[in-house]
Amino acid sequence: MTLHISEAEVQQVLTMRMALEVVEEISRKQATGEVIVHPRRRFELPSGGFFHYMAAADFTAGFLAMKQYTFVRGKIRFLAPLYEIASGDLVAMIEADYMGQLRTGAASGVATKYLARRDASVAAIIGTGGQAKTQLEAIAAVRKLSSVRVYGRNADRRKRFAEEMLQRIGIPVEPANSASEAARGAHIICTATTASHPVLSGADLASGMHINAIGANHAHKRELDDEAVASADVIVVDSIEQSRQEAGDLIIAFKGEEICWTGVKKLSDVVAGKVSGRTSDTEVTLFKSNGIASWDLAVAMRVYAQAKEKGLGRPMPFWTA
Repeated sequence: MTLHISEAEVQQVLTMRMALEVVEEISRKQATGEVIVHPRRRFELPSGGFFHYMAAADFTAGFLAMKQYTFVRGKIRFLAPLYEIASGDLVAMIEADYMGQLRTGAASGVATKYLARRDASVAAIIGTGGQAKTQLEAIAAVRKLSSVRVYGRNADRRKRFAEEMLQRIGIPVEPANSASEAARGAHIICTATTASHPVLSGADLASGMHINAIGANHAHKRELDDEAVASADVIVVDSIEQSRQEAGDLIIAFKGEEICWTGVKKLSDVVAGKVSGRTSDTEVTLFKSNGIASWDLAVAMRVYAQAKEKGLGRPMPFWTA
């Protein structure tokens, strides 16, 4: 019987600590070939919206999942079907908005764990939406932060973000008047915006910084300017194949020069120790996140297990006589 798990139930059972744990674990499996990932595909709808889909399989855990979602008239609807490999059964249909926010935040947390300086204590967040909140929550879980600065275009939202995140993570969050003001002097910077044009300039970067760029996932969109990308000594992505298709930050900055891709590393390989990440405190490191289906699979498996343990969800009578 298929279990329908709602957004409210996902929020009830899934924590950032869980998401960090399972995303890191599945990244190691991805590096060994135990997990395979199909990059996101999308097509445009006649209304001007989009339909997106992506998939991954964990052969050792015995599950595979898709994430599929529409974006129409500013509204997004996320769904994650989870299948058991051995039986072929659809075991769960999971509403996946909150789940997606946590897995994307967790991935940046994992990247920060492996790429940021160990003594990094000042964070800057550019963006004030729901994704910016989970980004900061994850960063705070892997580094001992002393202060945070946040910038978004709306002053009221900046203030509300700062107040909410102080309560959530217990660390002072100060609204900044510009992206440059937020970024300068930070050890960890996260861009989590819907911008099509750069919000972070290379002029604002300094030795030893780590950047998580997570907002732009279309080939023509970017959050970082050319100088910011060129300043990075180490560039890490979640998927080379997917980045070549939609990581506008890199596609635009590389200007079609194939040699630029040769030094780009995969987060899964860094986590598994197959390649080096940061090798000195002076390097600027960049994690360009697009969002991959293995992360959705990882959190979907945990949500399904927790829901069964707690008696949550509703049976859906698919394929009954």
